[in-house]
Amino acid sequence: MPDDTLITITDATFDELVLRARQPVVVDFWATWCPPCGPMTRVLGELAGEFRGQLLIGTLDADENPVTTRNHRVLAMPTLLFFRDGVVTSSVVGARPKSVLRAALRSAVTPYVNS
Repeated sequence: MPDDTLITITDATFDELVLRARQPVVVDFWATWCPPCGPMTRVLGELAGEFRGQLLIGTLDADENPVTTRNHRVLAMPTLLFFRDGVVTSSVVGARPKSVLRAALRSAVTPYVNS
């Protein structure tokens, strides 16, 4: 079941959706040839509902969006980059269990929850 809480990010929309966002954004860099990318994106879709209103989670097809992928030096799939105020604050490279992803997302929003 597709999850409409994930946003699709492209080279053309990256600045607007990520760099100018008012809340934290997590970008899932993936590729069709990457076996763990599909399951990872599905897990992020499940988690997106839990974090709705606290952060945005978006997916970016690395092969179709080489400019953003290259600009952020993404070399492995899947890679998650965590942005706050247009700056990368952390990353997760490789597939991770849902509990690890949930903890990473929680860390990304903590300063906003407590402020």
